[in-house]
Amino acid sequence: EIGWYVVQVNANDIATMGATPRWLLLTLLLPEKQTDRAMVESIFSQVSQACRALGIVLCGGHTEITYGLDRPLAVGLMLGEVEKADLVCTAGAQVGDEVILTKGIAIEGTAVLARELREQLAAQVGQELVGRSQRFLQEPGISVVRDAEIVCRVGRPHAMHDPTEGGLATGLWELAQASGGGIIVDLGRVHLFPESAALCQALDLDPLGLIASGALLVAAAPAEARRMVVALAEAGIGATIIGQVVDGPPVVQVRRAESLAPLPTFERDELARVFG
Repeated sequence: EIGWYVVQVNANDIATMGATPRWLLLTLLLPEKQTDRAMVESIFSQVSQACRALGIVLCGGHTEITYGLDRPLAVGLMLGEVEKADLVCTAGAQVGDEVILTKGIAIEGTAVLARELREQLAAQVGQELVGRSQRFLQEPGISVVRDAEIVCRVGRPHAMHDPTEGGLATGLWELAQASGGGIIVDLGRVHLFPESAALCQALDLDPLGLIASGALLVAAAPAEARRMVVALAEAGIGATIIGQVVDGPPVVQVRRAESLAPLPTFERDELARVFG
């Protein structure tokens, strides 16, 4: 589903800046001796359907058959629109802000594992659970466009960030380092889907470090954050306040009883560890 995928990940980057995705330029490189009409039509059908669903215009790009490839490569450049005063940056989190997490963690990683290792995982956790996990790309889905739209409609986020490679842990560290403040997290408030937990346990993976497209991190003033959580819930999107931005060095700490401990870091995504 590479065509559908390239639209979603580009749209997420636009949405996390508080903008509306508008136009897509697509460079599609196809493998020599493996490309046929069905492949090309399938990819462009996926792109078209994803663009229509999000109100995006595919306005140009480049397509070619390229030697030396063993798979298609899709490179997207997306443009969006936002009023200058409404632009949101990852670096904007402020001391005292509460940190919201939408949906849950490891959504994309769950889908990829279930699709790429379906036979192995079916033998460990059952075909029904693997089937549900494969559908995580669409439900709960790796798009955060609607999440971000709702957040910006009901309040003023100081920062937004979509945790991708390296999972929630890396996303929180990136948010802290970009903003220059510390973050204290309550991991007990972080939602982990049962399917994600089962696959991670079967493969001995830490879900905190598993690619997490589909979740949105939002930093906002406490009163604003609470309104955002309510509005997201009313739209059927789960959201939880998982932490707070604090004064101090840009580190992420986990609250454990009466003490604090550093949130783990991951040199590479847990997904890469599986396939590496």
